[in-house]
Amino acid sequence: MSRDVKKVVKALESGETYLGIELGSTRIKAVLIDGAHETIASGGHEWTNSLVDGIWTYSVDEIWQGIQAAYAEMAAMVEADYGVRLSLVGGIGFSAMMHGYMAFNQEDQLLVPFRTWRNNLQGQASEALTKLFEYPIPQRWSIAHLYQAVLNGEEHVKDVEFLTTLAGYVHWQLTGEKKLGVGEASGMFPIDLTTHGFNKKMMAQFDEVVLGEGYGWQLEEILPEVLVAGQEAGLLTEKGAKLLDPSGVLKAGVPFCPAEGDAGTGMVATNSVARRTGNVSAGTSVFAMVVLEKDLNEVHPEIDQVTTPAGDLVAMAHSNNCTSDLNAWVGLFGEAAKALGAEFDTTKLFETLYTKSLEGAVDCDGIMSYGYLSGEHITHFEEGRPMVVRKPETALTLANFMRSNLYSALGALKIGMDILMKDEGVQLDEMLGHGGLFKTEGVGQRYMAAAVNVPVSVMATAGEGGAWGMALLAAYMKKKGKSEELGAYLSDHVFADMEVKTMLPDPEDVAGFEAYMTRYKAGLKVEKAAVENL
Repeated sequence: MSRDVKKVVKALESGETYLGIELGSTRIKAVLIDGAHETIASGGHEWTNSLVDGIWTYSVDEIWQGIQAAYAEMAAMVEADYGVRLSLVGGIGFSAMMHGYMAFNQEDQLLVPFRTWRNNLQGQASEALTKLFEYPIPQRWSIAHLYQAVLNGEEHVKDVEFLTTLAGYVHWQLTGEKKLGVGEASGMFPIDLTTHGFNKKMMAQFDEVVLGEGYGWQLEEILPEVLVAGQEAGLLTEKGAKLLDPSGVLKAGVPFCPAEGDAGTGMVATNSVARRTGNVSAGTSVFAMVVLEKDLNEVHPEIDQVTTPAGDLVAMAHSNNCTSDLNAWVGLFGEAAKALGAEFDTTKLFETLYTKSLEGAVDCDGIMSYGYLSGEHITHFEEGRPMVVRKPETALTLANFMRSNLYSALGALKIGMDILMKDEGVQLDEMLGHGGLFKTEGVGQRYMAAAVNVPVSVMATAGEGGAWGMALLAAYMKKKGKSEELGAYLSDHVFADMEVKTMLPDPEDVAGFEAYMTRYKAGLKVEKAAVENL
């Protein structure tokens, strides 16, 4: 082991460590770091959403079983590598996939199953609230979920006592505090950038609209308190310690930083919290975050306006579908290879197929793919049908096929980014990439550079992901100077010597991607017909 074991043991025994846990769409990951922001141990748990009565959801039992499994694996690694049972931690933070709807009554009971960001059934509410506020309210946002429930006349709405997100729920259960980081909160309801709290004018507008429904609550009463990065958001309770670590080793009293969303942790993990910087997280879903220099000129329903964990304005282009259908095709090719007797691991399979795509035509020679496993907000689909279409004369090669699926994984996102960069003239110096799409060196990074036509960089820590970013926020809470802003802390103490690989956009790739997108947009009529008829 190359690390200074004695130094790590001392940090573990003295509690000079920081834990971040993130609940992603397909994986829950726990990362424990030391005072130098290096990973000591990590653990994970695979999970997936379920479609129950037409709603994408995860059960409460799945949430806690997954968190406990990820924590246990991380703690077991600590004990195996350093001989220390993890009883002390200097700071903890939780993050999760943003948005969604978790509503509780007076008895703290969940009123309806957790409704995730993936549900695209809030179109009526999204349109009405965007018009009311003159501010984009995507379907994924918690307030859109709530208002759609109002419009639907759902019985449970009158009993809502507390409304939060997945990250906010976990934080509440572990600390007893109904608090939320501003970045995560900005995906629930619009933020006032001067106060870094929920926009009071818009809350009053909402209350006036629903006044006649006779509910016994006002919006401000049921939303969590909003905090910015660096503030303390509560302490781990005795009950919370047993919930997180049923073995009973972890002690209560650990300070928590504000819970954040996966968008915010992605910004932190890629040092993309300063203006004119951006990052893109590409996995089950894909979203690009661009820290703005000024407000957008127009309201664009396709673009979210959220904030960094420090409360600065961010434009987010979010696509519900990225690698899910692509992964299914890779799995199918792997199944075929195994039927022929080939031996390989999953990593090798992905690397081989992704790399093969580089041999394909820059416009995929007419093969069109739509990986719409679910609805797609940017292109206005409530449901999706994964689909591949080609002309008879198209060269159906493995390279062209894989390249088309990789392009398609970024297709809806590119439509959103074009709104920002071409229509709004947003300036972006570089994009930092992280997530599963970038694991195969030089492939996802190259196609992302072609899609946004700016340099795309990948850091050596790209594989650490949001859980590491959340651990950094926990460390920032404990270690920051009184006047040290988040951006300065990250640049000076975390990323100063970080290895970065940058890829410039290739003009031929850019032209090929543009040609692909012309057909992609035209083919959306075919995708619509598939949804309507299949």
